Amino acid sequence: MEKNKVITNCKVVIIGGSAGSLSVLLQILPQIPKLNDFAIVIVVHRKSTDDQTLEDLLKLKSNIKVKPVEDKVPLTSGFVYIAPSNYHLLFEKNHTLSLDTSEKINYSRPSIDVSFESAAEAYGKSVVAILLSGSNSDGTNGLKVVKDFGGTIAVQNPLSAEMPFMPNNAILYSNPDFILNKEEMLDFINSINKE
Repeated sequence: MEKNKVITNCKVVIIGGSAGSLSVLLQILPQIPKLNDFAIVIVVHRKSTDDQTLEDLLKLKSNIKVKPVEDKVPLTSGFVYIAPSNYHLLFEKNHTLSLDTSEKINYSRPSIDVSFESAAEAYGKSVVAILLSGSNSDGTNGLKVVKDFGGTIAVQNPLSAEMPFMPNNAILYSNPDFILNKEEMLDFINSINKE
């Protein structure tokens, strides 16, 4: 684990989570003042409905503008994007986001692995991927791909996670650059692209 690794030239921070991750997001997002030169994309497992509760809640709590993800929308620095329910969220090489309805992976759509992997392929070393609390193995393979493409990977400390299985699995199999308590997540995100 590289405690002193400085992250520069980041274009996208992608945060994946499942059960227990919402409390972490609600703790850190309201405290991020603004994003100058990268976007945050959130991919969480959720019910397969058109419910906009998560988007509405994060819009209310965040200082950063939350943009809805529609097919072929450009990814713009300074915004938070939230993967809609019942779609895989993909990153295109032309820096747009697209939506896909192919089969569920790890019983989930959106799949964290799918989004992490496509972000790595589109952005390479300009990706920071963060995996939060959850109760299945989704995200681990995606983290490995992000690392293979030169990106930075971070995992929530399982001791601070409501559901430690997902971060434990990622630590075992993906060799994260950072293992962060909930309280360290904010400083980590706020330090990105600041030398």
